[in-house]
Amino acid sequence: MQAKPVDETFKLLRESVREFVKKEVLPIATKIDRDDFFPVDLFRKMGEMGYLGVTIPPEYGGSGLGYLAQAIIEEELGYASASLALSYGAHSNLCLDNLFRNGSEYIRKEYVPKLCSGEWIGSLCLTEPGSGSDALAMKTSALRLGEKFSISGSKTLITNAPYADLLLVYAKTDPGFTPFVLLSTDSGITRGKKFDKMGMRGSPTGELFFDSVPVGHERIVGDFGEGKNVILSGLNSERVILTFIFTGLSRRAMELALKYSTERKQSGVEISEFQLIQEKLAYMYTRYETSRLLAYEALDALETNKMDVIHSAAAILHAAEAAEYIAREAIQIMGGLGYIRDSEVERLLRDAILGQIGAGTTEIRKRLIAKELVKKYRKDINFLNENEMR
Repeated sequence: MQAKPVDETFKLLRESVREFVKKEVLPIATKIDRDDFFPVDLFRKMGEMGYLGVTIPPEYGGSGLGYLAQAIIEEELGYASASLALSYGAHSNLCLDNLFRNGSEYIRKEYVPKLCSGEWIGSLCLTEPGSGSDALAMKTSALRLGEKFSISGSKTLITNAPYADLLLVYAKTDPGFTPFVLLSTDSGITRGKKFDKMGMRGSPTGELFFDSVPVGHERIVGDFGEGKNVILSGLNSERVILTFIFTGLSRRAMELALKYSTERKQSGVEISEFQLIQEKLAYMYTRYETSRLLAYEALDALETNKMDVIHSAAAILHAAEAAEYIAREAIQIMGGLGYIRDSEVERLLRDAILGQIGAGTTEIRKRLIAKELVKKYRKDINFLNENEMR
């Protein structure tokens, strides 16, 4: 099990991203939240720095560093601005990585470089008004009309939708499900409202409507009608990578709580000396560290098996719950000051709540873990012991 990345390449990457976050992201993190501001220019700069295409080979415009690099970037962005990290994940992992892994050579050459560079912003379109957790209940359909397909339907609660140039859209086909590449300039596409969210403000979330959008065969991603595995493998990858947003957020909340508890005095004594505060800090740290351990364990599993649901679901289940707990306890330690907007921790709590909703709800994750446990137990009652020996 890899608790922390130690390779020199990834150490340098983390240092680079931390410096970028310190100079470019932290100074505008409050503005991003307060004004629901999506920093398009900064996002494109991330493309120039090579952050957007880290899982893509150099011949297609990426750096070929893999999921570990993507996770590091998410963790460091999550520390400063979880909303920017969310939009990064939606672009780099959900859309770009998915597109490269499953797309044809035409798609890889035509669209992937533009997403790597940041020239285009990408979005994955799966959720619909009547199908959230049950993604396969989608109504959006693609009908075959001669040499083309006609896509009709709608998607909602889509990250980056208000700004996206390229849309990776899942649709029902005969047979099965098929992902298609749609461009914002295609006829028949309308952007709906941009949602005013409780948290993750600055990560634009919106609606999309498709009215008989014509799409050629060259825009099919993967094998026609075989999109179910693309959806499921994509969800596992999404869960693992987005886990790192919440480990980064937890680290920030921990730091703010530690800073305040060592500076604030009550009756002439630092409150960090009080046993109840110490208990909070101890539990906060323990949950933060176990989140990272599970996250890197899931990352290792993702590299070898993208259909491995148990590690991905367990990692984000724990990290999301831990982030909300840590942010909440940070507010409690800071008291009234933690409750006001200028404290920053109230933003962290609002952002953390999404962790239990996005990429499959907490309830869905528990169901997935339990079903997988039962299946593995029935197959091999010794699997838990074998897992401990890894």
